[in-house]
Amino acid sequence: MKKHLFPLILLLLGTQASAQQDFFALTGKDTPSIIFNDFRAIDIANGVSGETVFTSDSSAKVFSQSRNSSVTENRNSYDNAQSMTMAALAYDSSGNNLIYMPMFSSNVYVLNAKTKGITLIENNITKVTACDINSHITRMATGYDGNIYAMNNAGTQFLQISKKNNQYSVTDLGIVKDDISNGKNSFTTIETGFGGDMIADAENNFYVFSTSGNVFKVLKNELKAKFIGKITGLPENYSVNGSAVNSKGKVVVASAKGAPLYEVDLQTLEARQLSGNLNLHIYDLASKYFANDRSAIAITSNHLDIYPTKVDERFITVDANDKNIKGNLKIDIYDMSGKSVLKHNLSAKGGTVNQKIDLGNLVSGAYIVNITEDSGKILLNKKILVTK
Repeated sequence: MKKHLFPLILLLLGTQASAQQDFFALTGKDTPSIIFNDFRAIDIANGVSGETVFTSDSSAKVFSQSRNSSVTENRNSYDNAQSMTMAALAYDSSGNNLIYMPMFSSNVYVLNAKTKGITLIENNITKVTACDINSHITRMATGYDGNIYAMNNAGTQFLQISKKNNQYSVTDLGIVKDDISNGKNSFTTIETGFGGDMIADAENNFYVFSTSGNVFKVLKNELKAKFIGKITGLPENYSVNGSAVNSKGKVVVASAKGAPLYEVDLQTLEARQLSGNLNLHIYDLASKYFANDRSAIAITSNHLDIYPTKVDERFITVDANDKNIKGNLKIDIYDMSGKSVLKHNLSAKGGTVNQKIDLGNLVSGAYIVNITEDSGKILLNKKILVTK
């Protein structure tokens, strides 16, 4: 039993600091109005801006899923990949994709952060009305199950964006209603529930952060929002417009008003200002981490990774390019009870590996991939979700 529990215990040991590109911001121009500027990576640990992924002036190559062809969009409309009004962003680490939706549009866009190619998912599920500000999609996060979730201002539409066989589909999960205990701290009224952002936890529930700093826990299966408190330690009139979980399991919040970033403890709702002086106008944040998730503090290597983390075609790829990696690599895969279910050995000549691993007949579910050197040094612990 102790042997089986070993890889799970490793998840509690902490994380090596690195500037991995796994934290992203949707930023606006330096104006009081909502005007899209770019998507960029953020180095949260050091409080500095990273690579700019895509901008309002980038040359957009858009491929329509429904039409199965490239399209040229009208830049003067709200239905385009560079619409000036956007406030919803999620990151799918399994494909290195940024998923987002313009506020006045039902379109969903999938931007590959590496190739810069954009897939347009047109759908008639999202009910956005230009004159009804409550209908606009302003909150988005990747769920623990690998699907993308989005919500409008009033909570009257809770969307699930799923991918299967490289095709995306949108499902309306229903209306999110107030828990009976909320009282005056209503989720569905504009004073406390408007705008903001949301994150996911390891139980596939969600936390919605309103612009005023009120926090609600949304139970996905019950479609209820329970008020859990208000963030303390933020400056007066701080507008919470973006939220995402960092590698330490803490929530990072950002403002569209060009204010500093703050780290929030989800248990106490106490905020502390992060280092750095970004002061960007941030409309939304996105990351690959989840609240209350042990794998969020996994041991990682700067130049070693596995992908995809959501597996629907029975293969994962081990990718390494690090001269400090010595000898061969041992890959052990465990189920969530700690039982070893698969083993592989790979040659890492010169510290370079790019090889597919066949997961064979693993049933659908969550697994931990553990990678070690011949010496026994642990290089990576990472959770994958098999959905085949």
